[in-house]
Amino acid sequence: MPSLERLHSFAIYLLMAVLLGACASNKPLPPPPSPPPQKAKPSTEEVRRNNVAYFLKRAEQALRRGHLTQPAGASAYDYYLNVQQLDPGNRRAQTGIQTIVVTYVEQAREALRRRAFAEVASLLRRAEMLAPGNPLVAEVRSQLARERGRAKLDLPRGEAIGLPQAELRARSEKLIAQLRQVAQRIRSEQLRVIIVAGDDAEGRWVYQQLREAVPGYRVRGDIKIGSPARLLLIQPSGGYQ
Repeated sequence: MPSLERLHSFAIYLLMAVLLGACASNKPLPPPPSPPPQKAKPSTEEVRRNNVAYFLKRAEQALRRGHLTQPAGASAYDYYLNVQQLDPGNRRAQTGIQTIVVTYVEQAREALRRRAFAEVASLLRRAEMLAPGNPLVAEVRSQLARERGRAKLDLPRGEAIGLPQAELRARSEKLIAQLRQVAQRIRSEQLRVIIVAGDDAEGRWVYQQLREAVPGYRVRGDIKIGSPARLLLIQPSGGYQ
């Protein structure tokens, strides 16, 4: 049998365990975590600045892709206009619009070198809509007038047959049929032909249609870059002078 001392020690151990358990059960729970601080709503000025930065970024992306004034609503020009509405006098927007104008002028100069006169006029109209009275536009427009006059002087007189631009771009069957008829006349009347086209590829295509319409016959003529697109039929004796 256990001794009284051992029983007494065991009783003291049990009592201490009960007391410790009671203390642990009465320990207060930790307080719940504090909610995160609420972010303050951006001010009207912050919203405006953010929108300006957004439209400037979109404008520069559109500019790199060559979307100068098209598509409507998603072009560099439209985005720059949005910036100017939010921040009148914004220098980056002003510079961006000037870049678009200069790009159109440079494209017009390149078209003028190719003597694609209709394309030059179209590009200058776009530039002038963005910057009326721009001196660069006026300079190229003067060059266009001189080159058009020079082109007229360079061409011999002859019977003109127009080539509708839409039909020419589409390489339409209607235009091919018209060229075949003209080719028959060129052969029967021994005519020379001057092909006036917007670029060399158009002129070569027209000449190919004339040549294929009269196999075995050598169509005599030349290709000139100019506008409007047309054929000039010239009598061998210069009867149209």
